[in-house]
Amino acid sequence: MSLPKGEGAAFAFTKEAFAMKSLCLALLCSVATLVPLAVVADDLPPLEVPRTAGLPYGVKSIPDRIVLTPGANPAVEMAVSFRTDSLQRTAQAQIAVAVDGPTLEEKAQTVTGTTTYFPSSNGLAHYQQVRFTGLTPDTVYAYRVKGSAGWSEWHQFKTAKTTPEPFRFMYLGDTQNGILTFASRVIRQGFHEGKVDLVVHAGDLAAQRDNLDHDDEWGEWTQAGGYNYSMVPQIPATGNHEYADLILPDGIESRRLGPYWQVQFALPANGAPGVEKTSYFVDYQGARFIVLDGTAALDLGQLQSQTQWLDKTLTDSKANWNFVLFHQPIFTCARPNDTEVLKAAWKPVFDKHKVDLVLQGHDHCYSRLSSEVGRAAGITARKGGKAQGPVYLVSVTGSKMYGLNNRSGTQPDKVAEATELYQIIDVDGARLKLRSYTASGKLYDGFDLERRKDGTNRLLELKEPMLATRKCIGAVGPDGGACVADPKD
Repeated sequence: MSLPKGEGAAFAFTKEAFAMKSLCLALLCSVATLVPLAVVADDLPPLEVPRTAGLPYGVKSIPDRIVLTPGANPAVEMAVSFRTDSLQRTAQAQIAVAVDGPTLEEKAQTVTGTTTYFPSSNGLAHYQQVRFTGLTPDTVYAYRVKGSAGWSEWHQFKTAKTTPEPFRFMYLGDTQNGILTFASRVIRQGFHEGKVDLVVHAGDLAAQRDNLDHDDEWGEWTQAGGYNYSMVPQIPATGNHEYADLILPDGIESRRLGPYWQVQFALPANGAPGVEKTSYFVDYQGARFIVLDGTAALDLGQLQSQTQWLDKTLTDSKANWNFVLFHQPIFTCARPNDTEVLKAAWKPVFDKHKVDLVLQGHDHCYSRLSSEVGRAAGITARKGGKAQGPVYLVSVTGSKMYGLNNRSGTQPDKVAEATELYQIIDVDGARLKLRSYTASGKLYDGFDLERRKDGTNRLLELKEPMLATRKCIGAVGPDGGACVADPKD
């Protein structure tokens, strides 16, 4: 089989190619192994895998799947990823300092980027990425991106300030299942709750298995956030579902990063050696967000590299607040055992550097834990004015739910099962406020962290009314219907 010459060295869709694709599916490999590294092909699921009703995610002549991501320093750098049809052969965007009249084109500058040829079940596409650099801090910019039929609408974002200033971000757990049907209302309620400057995702954004076509899943993911994802910078972590299971030639089971991650997110290139595509950090107005790849650490031999990088990144941090984001929780709320490998490697680093929040997913339940010893010990510590931290959180946004484990009644400060949630975090000087809300916007949990002069935190429980602990009682769920939380062995 020969490859066509010319721009992009695009893969030729011949009968032979499709035959090779079928063979690759049987071997859990990808057409991407047959073409130059710059070319990516979707792992098309088997034909019997369901599609989104109405097949709404076909490739179009106008750009879609527009997602804004921050640079390492979002005061001066942002990036955008988007999808076009294959007729749009170059990545182009226009950007201008925002004005209040319809004259943005007059001073707009055209910026080019990178293009990735991407065949999928929804057609032949180009994924485009453009980076905006040399921006002015604390400034509103408008931008638009180009498809073969013309420009998108104008979107806008605001760059960060260069000094520690108050800001708000939203933390979301796994969306994974029921992305558009269920998770979308949670995400949109979170944006409706108030002005959000950033969004962090704790992995498993999509399932990427056999319950829905993979390209449809990513179409649902971008539709769930809508235009908010093009205006508010997104900070995602990989989960195990961002990876595909793989059988190596020697028969050993392994994992391979799925094709959507690199094309959908233009992320900072400052991560751990060997994990540059999925680990990184972002500094935002006095806070450092550090993103780790738990799957690479657990399954791909990248634990030591990330641990050393984590320690150095925290050592070098000049931020007032340090947050760490990854998928597999150190302290689980559904699984029988904690993630001991990550606990042994990463918890000492968190403790050493007084990390403030550890934000996780994976367990499809809610947990807020401030003391490994247990809830009672945490309460005693708070009453005695002792320092506490990090605070470990697990949350879930989509419809897949796991039941709580036998430690959930005594170890975490608060838990929930069969409950979709979003978290709003306000950072303001020496105080951090975290509030967890249910899908319908009811306050479920929350606390404040008060920074003391010695650099430690005092945890303050909320006194305002909030929902009681949501658990299933036998086969009855917390809303009175069936319990949808399945036990996790």
